[in-house]
Amino acid sequence: MNDKETQETTAVTTPADASDALAEGTVDAVVIGGGAAGLNGALILARSRRSVVVIDSGSPRNAPAEAVHGLLALDGTPPSEILRRGREQVRQYGGRVVHGQVVSAEPAAPSADGDLRFTVALADGRHITARRVLVATGVKDVLPEVPGLAEHWGDSVVHCPYCHGWEVRDEPIGILATGAASIGHALLFRQLTEDLTYFTHGTDLDEDSRARFAARGIRVIDTLVTEVVDDKDGALAGVRLADGQVVARRVLAVGPQMQARTQGLEGLGLPVRDLPNIGHGFASGPAGTTEVPGVWVAGNVTDPVAQVGASAAAGALAGANINSSLAIADTDAALQRIAEESPTAATR
Repeated sequence: MNDKETQETTAVTTPADASDALAEGTVDAVVIGGGAAGLNGALILARSRRSVVVIDSGSPRNAPAEAVHGLLALDGTPPSEILRRGREQVRQYGGRVVHGQVVSAEPAAPSADGDLRFTVALADGRHITARRVLVATGVKDVLPEVPGLAEHWGDSVVHCPYCHGWEVRDEPIGILATGAASIGHALLFRQLTEDLTYFTHGTDLDEDSRARFAARGIRVIDTLVTEVVDDKDGALAGVRLADGQVVARRVLAVGPQMQARTQGLEGLGLPVRDLPNIGHGFASGPAGTTEVPGVWVAGNVTDPVAQVGASAAAGALAGANINSSLAIADTDAALQRIAEESPTAATR
């Protein structure tokens, strides 16, 4: 029984929260990142009978959130449940999901027929060789350094009006500005509540924006925010300003800096692009292609503002593109074998 047959007949018995054994030999694709983008890319590849291994570090960006919203048919589902189902479905088609932290990924010597090879090393010393790589490591949200803010992240401190807006509607909301992008943020959250306060928090707010805010009844406070204040039950109650005043708020909306999780991937040589007022991520082309042959990217690692549905769709598109690349490589290798076995056969 070959590696592919072994994978298809044994992986489906692995519990969704367990770690599969790392595949031996060379696999068709390794997916670095076990979120929506990575798992959906792996699903497409596994359903195409490709041997695929997902390396999951177990640190999803949306773990603090109570539920995923704005995702058709799955609205309100806990993030952990979506990932559990995703791992289960990848395994159903023979894919493997391995728990681990990638410490290096780099090109390796090509195969005898000239096909690409990559080596991925894990923190525990394990290695895997793959023909193609899909990077779907996501981003890390970096919040302003305001005491008490991080403790409420994903609950009463939110960032996305589409992910969390309905749940905080009609509450007294504060926008803690982090840059120019917060201006548009405020207009979106104004759709959700009539009680909105914009804390400039050291950022610039031009006169035109102030006039637009005034027209929508958005209060502007220029005094620096020094800490988040809780009530006796530990719920967010407001913010304290530098002058000692406490402004009552039940919700704070903040646009964090989003940093692509690139650690351990430097050896792939992927170009990084800056996204003004947002953060940075890997540059990508159509279907997640990159300037590095054999490497694709998908999800928040290249599109930091993509929601779960968009990230999953990007992963699926990248997976299909990877499968197409492999199909062409397989055909090229078959032609080469024929030519080597019978030099005249390929010319008939």
